Parts: sequence; structure tokens; C-alpha cells
Amino acid sequence: MTDITIALSKGRIFDDTAPLLKAAGITALDDPETSRKLILDTNHANVKLVIVRASDVPTYVQYGAADIGIAGKDVLLEHGGAELYQPLDLKIARCKMMVAVPNDFDYESAVFQGARLRVATKYLKTARAHFAGKGVHVDLIKLYGSMELAPLVGLSDVIVDLVSTGSTLKANHLKPVEEIMQISSRLIINQAALKLKRKTIQRILDAFSEAIEK
Repeated sequence: MTDITIALSKGRIFDDTAPLLKAAGITALDDPETSRKLILDTNHANVKLVIVRASDVPTYVQYGAADIGIAGKDVLLEHGGAELYQPLDLKIARCKMMVAVPNDFDYESAVFQGARLRVATKYLKTARAHFAGKGVHVDLIKLYGSMELAPLVGLSDVIVDLVSTGSTLKANHLKPVEEIMQISSRLIINQAALKLKRKTIQRILDAFSEAIEK
């Protein structure tokens, strides 16, 4: 097997990807949650897993530091992804991109009356496109941490964020008011690696596809 490097992020994406890797005959020899290693060996000497921030996965793949990566649709939309081959929706790490507001905020009236909204989010491109499509004027506030705090302290009127169960919103007296899109994770491949390592990459791609269909 040709040398292959796969970029993954810790947490839910890694956990959800593990069964797919196993279907391809690949098993990590270390747990990223307990190991301090950033490059994990696998049961194949020539297959390595690099552990990076979720938002950095497309960059590692685009510039060839990794041949393959797993990244959420949310991350790919913000990155652009023009240089990446995205052959497969893995249907893992599913959630929704939502607009959420404080429980006492009348979102429909604010939008109808043409109010200028302050929007806190880490997904600037997605939020900008969504509100532009609705003809709503917004001031975007880029945050990296917990979005739920922003409207509670008056930093923003609304937030745009990923929502899975909605329990964090509820705990902070927020409610989802609008779904922007469904989110899941994609397999992404470096264009040069696809040409140079096609046989090995195709084998992994086929194994992933078969595992998803089961």
C-alpha cells in the first residue's frame, strides 16, 4: 500500500470515522483523546492519521500535508474547498446549521420590519449568504467560543451555529428559529494525491462507500 496520510479532528468526527476506517482495514494504535501524539500510527506502517483542528483539515489536504481528510460541510463552506475533491458524503456527525435567538426575541417581526441584526457566528460566509438571500441587513461578529453567550450579554441579537440536540440552546434560554442547512461530514481528497495514489485512495473510498450503504 502506498503511503497515505489522513487528516482528522478529535471528538465526534474521529469517533464516527473509526468504523469507516475499520471497514477499510485501518485501525489507529492510539486514542487521540488520551494520547499527546499529533500523528497517530495505525495497523499499517504506511498509513498515518494526523490530528488537527476541524477548521484546519481542508487546509492540510489542499496543500498536500494530508492526502485524505474528513471535514464537516460547515467547515468546507467556510474554507471554500475549490481545490479539494469531495467524492463522498459520509453521513456522519450530522447536525443542522441554525439561526437561534433569545426566547423573548421576536425574530419574525425584526426581519419583517427590516431591522439590522447583529449576528454572532464563526460561520461568516454561510451567515452572510443566508441573510443576503433574505434581504436582511446584518452586522457579523466573528466568535470562536460558545455562541450562546453572545445574545445573553447583549453582544448580538441572534447567533448562527450548529445545533445537534438543542439542549445547549435550551439551557441558555435560546431557541432555534430558522434552519439554514443540514450538515454532515465529507471525505475530501488532495487533487495531486488522487492522481499519484489513485489505487490506494480508491480502495479506501470504495470501503467507505460500502460501509455507508450497509
